[in-house]
Amino acid sequence: MQRAGGRSALPRGYRAQRPRGIAEEAPRLLPLPDNPAPLLERAAVTVGKTPYVRFDLNDYTVPHTHVRRVLTVLADPHEVRVVDGGTVLACHPRSYDRGAQIEQPGHVQALVEHKRAARQHRATDRLVQAAPASRTLLLRAAERGANLGAITAALMRLLAQTGAADLQAAILEALERGVPHPNAVRLALARQREQRGEAPPIGVVLPAHVQARDAPVQPHALETYDQLKEYSDVPPAGD
Repeated sequence: MQRAGGRSALPRGYRAQRPRGIAEEAPRLLPLPDNPAPLLERAAVTVGKTPYVRFDLNDYTVPHTHVRRVLTVLADPHEVRVVDGGTVLACHPRSYDRGAQIEQPGHVQALVEHKRAARQHRATDRLVQAAPASRTLLLRAAERGANLGAITAALMRLLAQTGAADLQAAILEALERGVPHPNAVRLALARQREQRGEAPPIGVVLPAHVQARDAPVQPHALETYDQLKEYSDVPPAGD
């Protein structure tokens, strides 16, 4: 810096200091914290009928027990966490694709088992309504460690072949013999048919085109024909 006339404005004896380098300043700087502030994205997400949450154009699984709920997604550059209040429900590696499904095998397996149990429960309810003695047979079979799903399916097939009354009587006979198994029920049904002189039932498998021909048809609404009649009653222009 100079004054007018070219004379320096610095005081006599002043010596300019060279700027310190990074190496000289480093000992005087404060260290960075060991736990840096997390870079989290937070978003509220709604789970529909399927156990997936949509975040950043991708779908991530959650436990099927939390469908139809509002949950929270906490995402950092590497991980996506789905939480319900203070409970972490799922942790997934973050995907930067579009339309990807990121799944945890445990979530999918639990959903499959839940659906299988629901189907078996519905079948058991129908079976018990048709043949109440089947409840006792299933309880006795469970005490022996039998596969209740297979027994329920077998009894449902017998129900479709014979009817509720005959199946109820056959199950009671199997229970009296102390054999809570579909084979015993099948033998009791065979004895019933022999006593009545009936032939054994034969399963008929129809071709696909016959099944399609016999499929139920939804009748058309008759109001449409009434509307067509109204239009036909209107005289043409010029008459």
